[in-house]
Amino acid sequence: MARQANPPHASTDPLISAFLDAISAVRAASPNTLAAYRRDLVDTDDLLRQNASSLTQSSADDLRQVIAIWHQRGLSARSVARRLSALRQFMSWAIEDGLRKDNPCRWIDNPALPAALPKSLSEDEVTRLLTAAAAMQPAQLSVRAVAMLEILYATGLRVSELVGLQVAQFRRHPESILVVGKGGRERLVPLGAAARRAAAAWLEMRDGIAAYLLSDFMFPSDGGGTAGDTGAAMSRHQFAQLLKSIAGKAQIDPRRVTPHKLRHSFATHMLNRGADLRSLQSMLGHADISTTQIYTSSRPDRLAGLVADAHPLASKRQDR
Repeated sequence: MARQANPPHASTDPLISAFLDAISAVRAASPNTLAAYRRDLVDTDDLLRQNASSLTQSSADDLRQVIAIWHQRGLSARSVARRLSALRQFMSWAIEDGLRKDNPCRWIDNPALPAALPKSLSEDEVTRLLTAAAAMQPAQLSVRAVAMLEILYATGLRVSELVGLQVAQFRRHPESILVVGKGGRERLVPLGAAARRAAAAWLEMRDGIAAYLLSDFMFPSDGGGTAGDTGAAMSRHQFAQLLKSIAGKAQIDPRRVTPHKLRHSFATHMLNRGADLRSLQSMLGHADISTTQIYTSSRPDRLAGLVADAHPLASKRQDR
């Protein structure tokens, strides 16, 4: 395949738009996901057309040449794997719609990916963060920080889900809260006793702050009722900065403490203490259990112990 570093025109194949419309309707894919798929598919189609091929006409060999160009450009194995995922989905859709009779991706292997285990804090470090948050001044800052930390660590919410929580949900001191996650998917997430107590304490204090009364959010912006900020939720950036401040007071490297790190900590600690993957998948809001399974890599001994304890033939074999 002749390589052109700067193709004169980007592909405007309407089939790419039709595919994106289809997965948007079926999977409620996020705008960021759709934009990434579009970039990957347009680039692939541009490279194929340089060799008088296209997405609907390409063979496995055509795609291998495209992949070779990606490697020449210095794309990482993870980036190549992401592009192949978009291609596979496009080809499956094209077959279903009668645009192709075969799927050339079936002969293409994914590049080997480096093991990327989610990094988490220890249980002791989470306890230190909560202790540091409880000691903050003034009391308004402390009570709010503790509530946010307790809810985040009790549920494994994404930071966007945390700051988007509606105050109305907490009026009746619920044992579970309804969360709207990626793609608008809803899930019911249980709250632990500590998180419920912290939420109730913050709600009582929040209701005494005039600037927050008009807000629909459990955690209004630091700007409260100031001009241009009335009713706004705390931003993800504001919470991330608050978390780093708490980390410093807890004598933990602030670079190690992020909202997503606490989500990983929740998942890792839950799994270590016996939670099953399906329940964890539901609480985290993962669309695919393979995303949840990455947490098992950090504790292979736990899985081995689970087989030894739970498999119906395990005790019989050990007696032999």
